[in-house]
Amino acid sequence: MTTTLPALDLTSDPVTLTAAMVDIASVSGDERRLADALEAALRTQAPHLEVLRSGDAVLARTDLGRPHRVLLAGHIDTVPIADNVPSRRADGIVHGCGTSDMKSGDAVFAHLAATLAEPRHDLTLVFYDCEEIEAERNGLGRIEREHRDWLDADLAILGEPTDGTLEAGCQGTLRVELRASGRRSHSARSWLGDNAIHRAGEILSRLAAYRPRWVDIDGCEYREGLQAVRIGGGVAGNVVPDECVVTVNFRFAPDRSAEQAVEHVREVFDGFPLVVTDLSPGALPGLSAPAAAEFVAATGAVPRAKYGWTDVSRFAALGIPAVNYGPGDPNLAHTREEHVAEDAITACTAVLRRYLAGHPA
Repeated sequence: MTTTLPALDLTSDPVTLTAAMVDIASVSGDERRLADALEAALRTQAPHLEVLRSGDAVLARTDLGRPHRVLLAGHIDTVPIADNVPSRRADGIVHGCGTSDMKSGDAVFAHLAATLAEPRHDLTLVFYDCEEIEAERNGLGRIEREHRDWLDADLAILGEPTDGTLEAGCQGTLRVELRASGRRSHSARSWLGDNAIHRAGEILSRLAAYRPRWVDIDGCEYREGLQAVRIGGGVAGNVVPDECVVTVNFRFAPDRSAEQAVEHVREVFDGFPLVVTDLSPGALPGLSAPAAAEFVAATGAVPRAKYGWTDVSRFAALGIPAVNYGPGDPNLAHTREEHVAEDAITACTAVLRRYLAGHPA
């Protein structure tokens, strides 16, 4: 039994290419058909590129001896489909799973890779898998382990949805479990016990009183946040509980290291046992780097801080300045109604072409 490999025309309008990529379903862990189609298209339509396959990731690059290298990276996986594949185009809008996050960004990158044979910067393209699920499966991690040299660049641009705005760096994220302990007893004789849920009230009081920092870095204002995101306790309807666990998420500015973030949370909740369950460092904007400053000028946009964590953090850890820039609206990501405006795709393509080629589209 054979299946026909879907064809992608990378030289077509990026709007049309966006729809074609959406039509090739690629839920996390099932990206092979889209990776196969991208690889085939790059090998046949972009002979000026060296192409490498890594699992279900596809990489390509020029080797023109330019003084700077720019890396364009986009994940090709999506969240589970919600009756929104295949794509639908109407009234200047492309509807479908992944349109915003982030197949429109992927389409822009792939189109430019195929149509810019002589960019003024050497280019690396990284279309990777498993971004929307657990970090240990993220394709960028595998590429870093197996093909580290392919990630070298003076600037990395991730096509995450930013609504055409330049979002620099990203927040770090930390999750911890805080435990309040007590002593069990029958609820009819509650004076013999010590209610752990009641003791957890102190944790919630500290959270309510917490005042987050606002931090300006390279003109980008990052706001920190400390929030309870889950609480669990209780044994039965007639038992005074002896344990209550509050899960707290700390979104921290990138001027704090991961270790400093943990220490800060320990200070806030001094006296309560704390277990770290998730920790990813943030990424500084790095906008003073020459390639980054040039890109800021090309966009004509005022950079803003990225609220949330993205894979720019992985590049920052490698010492590579990285920014988020893509046509999608982040508020539509992962929704059943996910869509992207056609003119947003066109505008992002024009900005990136101007930056990479040195002249308008």
